[in-house]
Amino acid sequence: MAEPIRILQVFALMNKGGAETMIMNFYRNIDRSKIQFDFIVHSQEECDYDKEIRALGGNIYNIPRYTGKNHFQFKMAWQNFFKEHTEYKIIHGHVRSTASIYLKIAKKYGLITIAHSHSTSSGNGASALVKNILQYPIRHTADYLFACSKVAGNWLFGKGASKRGNFVVLNNAIETKKFAYNERLRITKRRELQLENKFVIGHIGRFITPKNHKLLIDIFKEIHDISPNAVLLLIGEGELKKSIVNKVNDMGLSNSVIFTGVRSDISELLQAMDVFLFPSLYEGLPVTLIEAQASGLKIFASNTITEEVFITDLVNYCSLKSTPNEWANRVLNGFDENINRSRSFTEVKSSNYDIEENAKWLENFYLNIYVNSKKGVNNG
Repeated sequence: MAEPIRILQVFALMNKGGAETMIMNFYRNIDRSKIQFDFIVHSQEECDYDKEIRALGGNIYNIPRYTGKNHFQFKMAWQNFFKEHTEYKIIHGHVRSTASIYLKIAKKYGLITIAHSHSTSSGNGASALVKNILQYPIRHTADYLFACSKVAGNWLFGKGASKRGNFVVLNNAIETKKFAYNERLRITKRRELQLENKFVIGHIGRFITPKNHKLLIDIFKEIHDISPNAVLLLIGEGELKKSIVNKVNDMGLSNSVIFTGVRSDISELLQAMDVFLFPSLYEGLPVTLIEAQASGLKIFASNTITEEVFITDLVNYCSLKSTPNEWANRVLNGFDENINRSRSFTEVKSSNYDIEENAKWLENFYLNIYVNSKKGVNNG
């Protein structure tokens, strides 16, 4: 039997972030007798998904994180990797800030290159400026330009990139059945978390600046003042978690905010929630909002997020210029306890966000470009 084609996926580290969760969804559902994923990461630490990657047959390699000062060492590390590992013909890069460096080197060693945009901003300050300069050449370097949405693609690859022949929107697909609303599961989970008779507001995301946890807490304070039985469920970890814990304590909300850490039972936790609050500063197309819609949750999200996330009528936009009190009133007035949460997962599935269909598409895409490369054809 022929060996599977090994695709090299590039990430900073494989913790439970949006892009990482997306690629793992594909990895679990792709035919691994035909396509196998290996990973290059920029961290020596053991990450959330490492154990599962190895169990699925993947290898994990490390190349030191780019600091600017180590520019030549960084390039040398990539060159040495490709000299040693001639088995790779396709590289799929998810680290955009240095993609113009490592994809250029990959091309010299004959690999087909894919760059993938998962966001719509590099943030603010000097580091954002450096990132924007570094990532500009990607549009000319990569053979294929992937993005989670047209907005994310046009932002990274240039205005009008979505009209180019080598541009692909790869939906942040999920296992829709897994997230379908289940009343029995909701009761069990709420009892387990001691959330009976509580108004549960949920959020999933790393504790990093773009997720805007500070505003999230300010909004929840306003909600809690009006509705004292409100509880905030915060799922995730991250560098800013300690400061958010301190803010919660300072505002006297410690008994009403639950920090769950990283969880493997996201689909069940969504069942336990009543609404989903998501005031991000910027996003590509968040997997969590697809999951929340599949579970039938009413969502209140910032208007900086692409309209492509509107798969159902459950998403409500709120302006980041609005006050926390205005957000709180939108949430409280918009919540409907009689909403039929069971219907939405079929809407998500029929909108081409089901992982089985998307995994098959990606599998065929990899196979086709691999076969064409053997024939000396490159459509990028």
